[in-house]
This record gives sequence, structure tokens and C-alpha cells, in this order.
Amino acid sequence: MPDRKEINKRGYLKEDFRLFHLKDSRAQKVDYHYHAFDKLILLLGGKVTYVVEDEDKDHPGLVRLVLGEDSFGYLPREQLVTDPKEVVATKTIYVRTAVNLLDEAGAVPGRLVQKGEALTVTGWQDMDASGAVGRWQVEGGYIRAEYVTMDEPSAKAQYDQEVYQLHAERGDSWGGGDAAGLDYFPREKAVFQGHPMPGEVKALYLNNESIAQAAEYVEVADSCGINAFVVDIMDGGAIAYPSEVMKQYSPSAYESAYNTLEVYQTGIKTLKDAGYYVIGRITAFNDPHLAEDHPECVIADQAGEPLQIGGMYWPSVYSRFVWQYKVELGLEAARLMGFDEIQFDYMRFPDGTWAFEEGAIDYRNENGESKAQAVQRFLMYACDRLHDAGVYVSADVFGECAEAYVTAYGQYWPAISNVVDVISGMPYPDHFARNGTYRPWEHPYETLLDWAESAAKRQAETPTPAVDRTWIQAYNAIQPPYNEYGVQEIGDQIRALREEGLTGGFMAWNAACSLTKLEELRPLYEALE
Repeated sequence: MPDRKEINKRGYLKEDFRLFHLKDSRAQKVDYHYHAFDKLILLLGGKVTYVVEDEDKDHPGLVRLVLGEDSFGYLPREQLVTDPKEVVATKTIYVRTAVNLLDEAGAVPGRLVQKGEALTVTGWQDMDASGAVGRWQVEGGYIRAEYVTMDEPSAKAQYDQEVYQLHAERGDSWGGGDAAGLDYFPREKAVFQGHPMPGEVKALYLNNESIAQAAEYVEVADSCGINAFVVDIMDGGAIAYPSEVMKQYSPSAYESAYNTLEVYQTGIKTLKDAGYYVIGRITAFNDPHLAEDHPECVIADQAGEPLQIGGMYWPSVYSRFVWQYKVELGLEAARLMGFDEIQFDYMRFPDGTWAFEEGAIDYRNENGESKAQAVQRFLMYACDRLHDAGVYVSADVFGECAEAYVTAYGQYWPAISNVVDVISGMPYPDHFARNGTYRPWEHPYETLLDWAESAAKRQAETPTPAVDRTWIQAYNAIQPPYNEYGVQEIGDQIRALREEGLTGGFMAWNAACSLTKLEELRPLYEALE
């Protein structure tokens, strides 16, 4: 420290006081100096070099901070640390809802930690300007801050006792799990400024073959008020393009791609350039290629052999390897193609497993979870990762999911709607069972009206409900008398949804993606504008 007589006076103050807000990432060295006025500095964060002025009798016990040019201040020594990891003093955090720890990159799911569990803090990441930690490093991995509390009682408590009790009373009627074991904590829905979601989506579906004709679909859509497309990335065994993620996780899928990457990219670009909101569809747990490449992830018999259910092999919703693969696929597709939203279909366990479950089926359930817990936790993981990349997430559910119980295949509407940005029921009239001589597919308006009433009730039971966007039947009935679905029948479905307050829009399902059919329906879509 130089002699005080050698220190120059710096700075000036013409007003009674002056406020400064300094933000600078540059490393600066400033010579010793003094001011002829008092200077109060509030350090919000950052790395500083400090000097101890032992001869300064006016500031006993304080440390002098060198902040930058013409910037000094004092803080108690006990408020400063030399190791950045010690900036946060928290030693223990508590898990608010069961969730998997992740690796440092936030990609690989590790150990499942349980609600109320205490975790020892070993570090932290992603601190914002207010000092809030984004991710905690704990023994075994990382956990996002929204899944923890600072005390055990609040971690173990239910978010809302009334909400919890409503769902707890529904129990577990069909083997899909207890509704009480799911998470209903409010989740803020994503809003991405660069690509906002339309208020009412009016979408057409394109399979992996039709994307090469994107310009023809745009020509029709431009003329009748359609504003979005749902485009297959993966539909079971039908692979739209050779993905590098597929090459890594499932080589047989990569090798069976229908289009080249260039053809697929061109098709998506055509839709995007025309101004359409574009949704990429992935079948999550219907994947024969993954079953071939990784039989250890597939629902099996007791001998460990993959079990065919409903004519297909099913990767288990319990498998974190499958989680990672499908989310990585969605992230890659959004990055390469510019998808606004990733939609997960077959986001469930297989239906009809009752015939196998009596001691004959192995779900690969390593964590002792219910089916509904696995479904919801997969979607939590998917939303966390895709939202970080600026992508919306939607989930398709069976029409039955609108009922007030957990389905046998693990779908429970309020638990799913609470997590994702969009929930899409599939209440196709020809999928409903006949009642005596009454055929629901002959009454599309009444069928959808009844279903929409139930779906609206489930939305009202959800603390932070997703946008309701419904799949409608845009194909001729597959049950006798094989009713033709034209302008009247498809329009009836849309009107029923709107009348019951499901105004998030519709997606017209026609697996054949028939341009002829679309041309026939042009008057309907024109009338909806």
C-alpha cells in the first residue's frame, strides 16, 4: 500500500448525490486513489479483487473492494469468499416431487429421487442476476431448482390439499396407478416470442410420404384458412428421414428412412416459408426398430424375451434410455427443421395388457413406479429439455383419457395437461363402442359433444391446464356401415368442440393424407375462417 500522501484524488460530484448502475465483464486495474465524498456500493454479483487497508481506522473489520475504474467499496470480510462455489451457502435441499437426477449436460437421466428426500449440495449452476440458482449439483447428479425446496416440510406437503384430495379419491381402478401419486404443482406454460402458438390451430396431417408434395398441400391450405401442419418424424416403423440420433440409438430406424434428409428438409422449409406453424410428430413408445436394436428396453415376458402385444413390440415407458432417445430425436428435428412444436403420440403403455399381467409380463420397472407416474415423468423430462431449446411440447391421449380415472395404460388427463403445453385427445367417433343399435360414428356431433364435456371437466380439475387441441376424424368410418365423413360430419365435430369450450383448435386425421379428400373439404375449412 503506498503512503496516503502519494495517493491522488479522483472523481467529482457536482450534484448532492448520483446513482450509477455499472455492468462490465472486463478485467480492469485501477491505481489507488480517494474521493472527497462518500461512496456507497451495493455489489449484486461478480468477481472482484479486494485490498485490505489495515491502516484505515475509519473502516475496522471491513474489506476494501476494487470493482473497476473509479469504483471502490467495503464489505464485511465474512460476506466474501475466495471460491465461487461458496457464493451459495445452502448445504441441503429437499425434493418437491419425484424426479430423475441428470448429468451435467442435463441430458442423461440418473437416479430417481423421491418426494421429501434430502439431498446434499455439492455445487450449483445457472445463477441469474437476482442470485437465484437454476440447477443444483448434488451427490449423484444435477436437479433443476423448480423441483426442490429449502425445507423438508414444504417438500413433503401437497401443493394444494383440495386439488390433491380430488385426485386421491379416484384411486386405482384399472392398474394404471393411483392419481394421488402424481404431481399437480403449477407449471408456467411456455411462450416463445420468436414463434408464438396460434390461438386456434387448424391443422392438417402429413405422413412421411406426403411431405415431398408439401407445395401441393400448401396451395390448398392457403385457400381455406388452415394455419398449421402436423408432420411425421417417426410413426411406429415408418421413418421419415435418416436422423443422426437414430443412427446412434437405433441403427435399424436410420437404415429404413423413407426420404433423404434433403427431401424432408425441403418439404418442411416449404411449409415454414409459407408461414405455417409446423408440428413434428414422434411415436414415443411404439417403435419396432428400437425393439430390434435394444430388446433390453422392451416390455418382455418373464423369461426376458420381448413380448408382442397388439401385433407390435413396445419399448417400456419406464426405460430412461427410451426417454433420452425420443427427446434427443425431438431436439435434433427442431434444430435441423425448425419445428415449432414436438408432439409425442403413443405416449403410453400398450392397451390390452390385462391378458398378460398375471405373472406373465415384465415392464422393466426398475424404480417401482406406477404407469401414470412414468408417463407424467417422461413428459416432465421432455418439457424441461425441449423448452430449454425454445420448442413447445404436446401429447396425444386416447379419447378414454377424458374420463375421471387413471386409464389402464397410464394416461390421466389432469396429470398430463398440467405438464405439457398442448394436450390432444383422439375421440374418433368410430373408435367408440356401439351401444345396442346406437353407433357413435353415425352421430359425430353428439359423440364429440359428450366427449368434449368430459374433457372440459378434466381441464377444470388441472391447476395449470394445457391448450386443448383435438384430433378429429377426417376419414370414412372403419366400422359398418362405413359412413362417409365429408363436410357435414367433420364440421359437426369441430362445432361440438367449440360449443363445449375446447377452443384450442383441431388437427384433421387422415392417415392417407389424401389431396382429393382435402379438396372435398375445402368448403368446410373456408367456412371456419
